[in-house]
Amino acid sequence: MEAILLIVVLIFSVVVHEVAHAWQARREGDFTADRLGRITLNPIPHLDVMGSVLVPMLLHFSGSGFLFGWAKPVPVDPRNYRDPVWGDIRVSMAGIVSNLVLAVLATIASGVVVKINATVGPLGGLTDLLGQAAFYGILINLVLAFFNLIPLPPLDGSHVVAHLLPEAAALRYRQAGRYGIPVLMALFFFAPGAFRYLMWPVTFFLGLADSFIRLWM
Repeated sequence: MEAILLIVVLIFSVVVHEVAHAWQARREGDFTADRLGRITLNPIPHLDVMGSVLVPMLLHFSGSGFLFGWAKPVPVDPRNYRDPVWGDIRVSMAGIVSNLVLAVLATIASGVVVKINATVGPLGGLTDLLGQAAFYGILINLVLAFFNLIPLPPLDGSHVVAHLLPEAAALRYRQAGRYGIPVLMALFFFAPGAFRYLMWPVTFFLGLADSFIRLWM
């Protein structure tokens, strides 16, 4: 049940992340993702079997202590944006903002569950289930948000950095994107300490969420 709950929360979180990209792209003037039916919370158009199911399950059962996954990236064409620079930045940041919002909502939900559990009782185990789902919602969405903020192509944070660089440097920076994910995976498997250092904001905000939840006890 725990593994199923993990996958459900993860899939919902990555789908919201991609829908946020697509929705913001439409606001900026690009209807590519909209025409392909990607502005929907139906997970089917977004699912990537490797990133949405297999990798998260492998990480969970390996006891790595790190949960991550992804959905199919939504196709966008920045040439259609009314403002190509700021449009690209806003579209890139939309996914990150959506995950931070979900993390905040999950934190509030966790506090409510704690309060119900303390005043009414476990309700036949329902509060335990909801509490676990809320915890996964906090953890997964913080990881998604701050992982995507890493300024390494093709992650979302790299779009902001690229627009701060001179044109020639930005081109070389974007071309380095083919090495971005392999570098991060190498850090994860061969230098986990360095990878955890990159993800220190997750630990920090998990602490803040825990402090908030304790107020409901």
